[in-house]
Amino acid sequence: MSAISQEAPQRQRPAWVWTAAVIAAVMLWWAIYRQLPALSEWLVSLLPVARDSHAGSALAFFFYDVPKVMMLLTLIVFAMGVVRSFFSPEKTRALLSGRREGLANAMAAGLGVLTPFCSCSAVPLFIGFVSAGIPLGVTFSFLIAAPMVNEVALVLLIGLVGWQVAAVYLGFGLLIAIVAGWVIGRLHLEGWLQDWVREIHAGDAMAPEDEGLSLPDRYRQGIEAVREIFAKVWLWIILGIGMGALIHGYVPEDLMVRIMGAEAWWSVPAAVLMGIPMYTNAAGVIPIVEALLGKGAALGTVLAFMMSVIALSLPEMIILRQVLKLRLIAVFITVVACGILAVGFLFNTLF
Repeated sequence: MSAISQEAPQRQRPAWVWTAAVIAAVMLWWAIYRQLPALSEWLVSLLPVARDSHAGSALAFFFYDVPKVMMLLTLIVFAMGVVRSFFSPEKTRALLSGRREGLANAMAAGLGVLTPFCSCSAVPLFIGFVSAGIPLGVTFSFLIAAPMVNEVALVLLIGLVGWQVAAVYLGFGLLIAIVAGWVIGRLHLEGWLQDWVREIHAGDAMAPEDEGLSLPDRYRQGIEAVREIFAKVWLWIILGIGMGALIHGYVPEDLMVRIMGAEAWWSVPAAVLMGIPMYTNAAGVIPIVEALLGKGAALGTVLAFMMSVIALSLPEMIILRQVLKLRLIAVFITVVACGILAVGFLFNTLF
């Protein structure tokens, strides 16, 4: 036994080898990630379906989003695992608690604007933030802002409806993310996280202190975080995206146009309810927004629909179900939906 224990340290690879391997893995990750659109199209071409059919559209969506979200989950959780080896959840919370209440929500929402992720792509970051001990309300500010307001949506909206409307949309989108996150944080609902997430959030045994850990040890912490979290959510990610792909490919657009073109007061809440079951990113929903506006739908109604699609999608709720208990999901939907309704009614009044 002593001979084995003496040989073990000699077998440990030096830190530079680990670093080189991580850099090579990230480069490979990026090369594969860039090829995902072409890969999804190639996979559809192998099947006996027309690309422009409902089935072809749904399959292309599924073949693209599944590896995209899985790859994002792997990279982000690994990175957060490494970060957690330097800063325990307690230290992270202490750092954020030193800031004025609401400022951290604003910072998280601003970060969300700079990350052009769809709702399901933002969930891995949400999990990473929670596992790193960042306050729940702050993580929700990011989760709301990341899909709802990003540079892709803003650029497309400027070209579609002008910079004034896009600027108002940016302001209200950020306001919803900040206020909703602040409200959820003030409710102190950490107990409504799933048990396994709450254990990571508490962090006593699972979050190592930064003293005494070598760089390879920190990389191992990242790999272990990927293994634990990935095993808990991968199936639900696939199911959620599969549902989104079916809706994306088969929901008739003309039905929504007829309902959203009505000027009755219920058109805004109806648009929100219709948007929730759908799933796409900002770039994907903008063409639908353009078509709806061209058919005479009210601007506020269309924006409410757009916000609900990218911030309250049903596939996102399915994925979040593995992280949040139903009561917390209900609170999240209620708070965000109220903000979206306010934006819809306001835009219908002003424009």
